[in-house]
Amino acid sequence: MFDSIDDWLIIAVVAGILFYGSSKIPQLAHSLGRSVGEFKRGRLEVDRELKAEQAAPAAPAPAGGRSP
Repeated sequence: MFDSIDDWLIIAVVAGILFYGSSKIPQLAHSLGRSVGEFKRGRLEVDRELKAEQAAPAAPAPAGGRSP
């Protein structure tokens, strides 16, 4: 009966309209889009930091042979 993702997507959209009303759907979509964009920017920032750490030479060990 509900074998494909398309069927579940239609059910989710209908349920969203019933619960939130048709006027709230664009606001929810806008908020979701902004959240996804913010997540992608954060992920790119973490990737850049990891690449910068890998490119930088490792710090030398402290003198005396003991680790802090």
